[in-house]
Amino acid sequence: MKYDFTSILDRRNKDALAVDVLGKMPDMAPNPPKEGFDIIPMWVADMNFPVLPTIQEAMIARVREPHFGYFQPRDEYYDSIIRWHETRNGVTGLTREHIAYENGVLGGAVAALNVFCSRGDNVLVHSPTYIGFTKSLTNNGYHIVHSSLVKDEGGVWRMDFEDMERKIVENHIHAAIFCSPHNPCGRVWERWEVERAMELFQKYEINVVSDEIWSDIILEGHKHIPVQSVSEYARNHTVALYAPSKTFNLAGLVGAYHIIYDRKIRERMEKESSLCHYNDINILSMYALLGAYQPEGYIWADELRQVITGNVEYACDYIAQHFDGVEVSKPEGTYMLFADCSKWCEKHGKTLDEVEQAAWDVGVAIQDGRMFHGPCHLRINLALPLSRVKEAFGRLDQYVFNP
Repeated sequence: MKYDFTSILDRRNKDALAVDVLGKMPDMAPNPPKEGFDIIPMWVADMNFPVLPTIQEAMIARVREPHFGYFQPRDEYYDSIIRWHETRNGVTGLTREHIAYENGVLGGAVAALNVFCSRGDNVLVHSPTYIGFTKSLTNNGYHIVHSSLVKDEGGVWRMDFEDMERKIVENHIHAAIFCSPHNPCGRVWERWEVERAMELFQKYEINVVSDEIWSDIILEGHKHIPVQSVSEYARNHTVALYAPSKTFNLAGLVGAYHIIYDRKIRERMEKESSLCHYNDINILSMYALLGAYQPEGYIWADELRQVITGNVEYACDYIAQHFDGVEVSKPEGTYMLFADCSKWCEKHGKTLDEVEQAAWDVGVAIQDGRMFHGPCHLRINLALPLSRVKEAFGRLDQYVFNP
C-alpha cells in the first residue's frame, strides 16, 4: 500500500477524546485499564491511522500565510466536492448552488428538521439509533418514533417497511431521519431498499434528512447509493448531509456540508442556518477538505476500504470461532461492529456491565451499545492497525469471553 495503516499512534495527552477521557465521562466513556495494560481505543468513532499527508500539507501552507481574517470559501472548495461525488458515487447535475457548509452533520440535521417540522413534532428514526440523533433531536424538542430494524434469515439488518408505514400513519409523521450507511448496524442499503423507503415517504409526503457521513467507508463488495439519486421525489425532498470527517479522521476540525436540490428548501435552510450566527466555515476546515479531496485522497480512501474490510473479516471470523454466544451481523460499511452478547451473558450468568468492565480492565476500550438501543450490545471500533485489532481480540478471548 502507498499509505501508512500499520503504525501505532500514541494519542495520549494529545487532545484525543478516545484515550484522554477514559474514566472522566460517566455513562459515556469506558473506564481506564488496570495497571499493566495499555489502552486500545475501540469506542468513539474516530480512526487510529496517520492522516493523509496532503491534508496536513494544505493546512500548513495556509497557516504560513500571516492573516486569518474574514473570508469566503474558495471556488476550489465547491469544485472539489462536486468532483468527489461524481467520481465516487456517479452523481451528476450537482452544482455549486446545491452545496452549503454545515457546522457538523448533527447541526445540519437539526436545521433541516426546523425547516421541515414544528418543535414537538414526531420524527421517524430507525432503531438501533445513533446516539447523536437521540440527543440532538430530543434536546431540540422533537419526539423520536422508532421503527426497529429486523434481521432476516441470513442475519442481515433490514428495514421493516410495514412497521415504518404504521408508525408514520399512527403518529402523523412528516419527517424522517435516514442513515446511509446505517450507524451503528453498518448496513449499506441496496438500491431497491432505498427506492422502497422513498416510495413510502413519497406516499405520505415525508421530507427526509439523510445522514451519509459514512458513505466513503464502504466495505469491499458493496456500493453506496446516494438517497437523492433514486427518484425525482427523493432528489427534491431530501437534505443530504456529508463530511470528510469520518473518511479522513477530521472530526476535531468540524466541517460538514449539505446537498439540497430544491430551491425552496435551500433558501429556507440558508435562513435557518443563519439564525444562530454560528454556522460559518473555519478556514482550516476548508483547507483540510481541499487537502483530502485531492487525487491522493481517492487512493487513500480506497486503501482505507481495503484495510477496514480486512479488519472486519478478521473480527467477525474471530467472534464466530471463539466467542460462543456472541452474535454479530457483518457490517457492509462503517468501521463499527455492533455485537449482541445476549446469549453469551445468559449462558454465563453475566451482565453486560460485567462484560464491559472486564474488557475495560484489560485496556480494550469498547462502547456500551445500550445508548444506541442495543439491549445487550457492544459497539466496537475497528479503525486501528490490524495488529492492534488482533491484540484486542486476544485480550477479549483470554480475559473476558473465555477466561
